[in-house]
Amino acid sequence: MADAHVTERAPTRAFVIHPDIDGAGGNRRAAESALEEAVALAEALPGVEIVGAQAVRLRNPSPGQLFSAGKLDEMAGLLAAAEAELVLIDGPVTPVQQRNLEKAWEVKILDRTGLILEIFADRARTREGVLQVELAALSYQRTRLVRAWTHLERQRGGLGFVGGPGETQIEADRRAIDEQMTRLRRQLERVVKTRTLHRASRAKVPYPIVALVGYTNAGKSTLFNRLTGAEVLAKDMLFATLDPTMRAIRLPGGRQIILSDTVGFISELPTELVAAFRATLEEVLEADLILHVRDISHPETEEQAADVAEILESLGVDEDVALIEIWNKIDALSPAIQQALRRADERTEGVQAVSALTGDGLDALQGAIESALEQVLDEPRAAEELRLDFSEGRRRAWLHEAGVVEAEEAAEGGHVIRVNWTARQRAAFEAL
Repeated sequence: MADAHVTERAPTRAFVIHPDIDGAGGNRRAAESALEEAVALAEALPGVEIVGAQAVRLRNPSPGQLFSAGKLDEMAGLLAAAEAELVLIDGPVTPVQQRNLEKAWEVKILDRTGLILEIFADRARTREGVLQVELAALSYQRTRLVRAWTHLERQRGGLGFVGGPGETQIEADRRAIDEQMTRLRRQLERVVKTRTLHRASRAKVPYPIVALVGYTNAGKSTLFNRLTGAEVLAKDMLFATLDPTMRAIRLPGGRQIILSDTVGFISELPTELVAAFRATLEEVLEADLILHVRDISHPETEEQAADVAEILESLGVDEDVALIEIWNKIDALSPAIQQALRRADERTEGVQAVSALTGDGLDALQGAIESALEQVLDEPRAAEELRLDFSEGRRRAWLHEAGVVEAEEAAEGGHVIRVNWTARQRAAFEAL
């Protein structure tokens, strides 16, 4: 019989610090909002209990320990009082700073990049996602190899009498990481090739790709679930979705599309992660239409939108690609503001005000998607009459699935079907 007194491991007590650095280039957020987002990030980390949070003003960050000596002592008292075991610093921390802070505060330190990597590692589900996280983590870990103790000076691989001093422990570790990264890149290449084949097979369908993008926690997965009936993880949690999920859906006008839900963007996304997740975001690069989902109820929705635009640009998304801006979460606003937003979206081309949670505005959104795709694809349709034998059931089913059938009647030996389709749909049918 199992021990009834066995309990789950207690969560790690974590304290969140946002360094508010004077004159930080490109920092468009208020310290309070940045701290709030940092706490939300920390809450997305499993097995962690947030026991405190503070924005710390910094005029001149110390190269050795980030904070001044006085602030270091002050924070040490706060951390001890909160009984913190882990400190999450919302910003980059150099290996030397990390080592010195851990020694001064006697806690584990994790910076913004390390925190996001931990979350990504927990959330990644597909083989490609797991490999990308591992690769990014190794790249990050490689920069953490510092000479923390003198024993790292010890020699390996010989006595050092001949041919120089040999390699240090750090060099050996770095070489091992490099070899592991090379293996991961090879595995990732194979996975990406498989995805390329999947994309090629999808191109034969072929349905236009519509990609959902947006700041993390903007409601993309909730909207995806509403439109597709899928059950993608949709929580009020940053980075709830990491791997792109794709579903074929039919719009009210009959057109079928492939809808893709992608990882949420975030300000100051570490460069290692932008590079590592580029392949995951390829669906965005190949999209015929992008749906930019915004949490319009968020106090910094404009800043979040600017962050998304920057990341799309860094990914190489063509600025001419068709885009619909979705003002989501209108249900969180007062009725008066909701009415004002609806009037604004009627006057503003390419904007739709919706609530993915309640379904409000989704009919109009789907109509806007159809209209945008008609303009983007500019595919004229032609009417044609087909005769299919009874044995061609698969081809007949394809026509109905593609939504191109206008009329059908039984005939001797088969069916006479009148279709209205594009040249792309005709080519896909002939390839069956």
